[in-house]
Amino acid sequence: MEKDLMELQTLIEVHFESRKKEEEELISLKERIEKRRSERAEQHRIRSERDKERQKRLEEERARKEEEEAKKRAEDDAKKKKTLTSLHFGGYMQKLKRSGKRQTEREKKKKILSERRKSLDIDNLGQEKLKEKAKELWDWMYELEAEKFDLQYQFTRQKYEINVLRNRVSDHQKM
Repeated sequence: MEKDLMELQTLIEVHFESRKKEEEELISLKERIEKRRSERAEQHRIRSERDKERQKRLEEERARKEEEEAKKRAEDDAKKKKTLTSLHFGGYMQKLKRSGKRQTEREKKKKILSERRKSLDIDNLGQEKLKEKAKELWDWMYELEAEKFDLQYQFTRQKYEINVLRNRVSDHQKM
């Protein structure tokens, strides 16, 4: 029995030693895994920093190129404008005078139209007042249409007279 006990004790010691070795191996394996994980994290951080720096350089380069192109286009436009103004300055001045006339004619037209327009204040009117307002607007529109017709007739009549006078002038010049 003592022999069995000794054998059992040696087996227990062997088992504890092997278990201790396995635990040490497990601890060293965990340490290596953790070390490798931290190395990978560091490599990933470094790689992401490099990518950010590269992206920043590319963005700066793109912005610089766009700025140079814009500056070049602006210089080209300035040269074109300078050559055009030196070539057509007289024509440009005449065009300005004509547009000035057009502007004053537009202002006159706006003034006349603002005088002719009537505001509609029909929000608080009863049925009878609305009928009166409608009749008033109808009469006013009838008057404007009559005036328009008269002006168109006068325009066509003047156009006809101008053509007749031109023909007379051309006939007299032939003689």
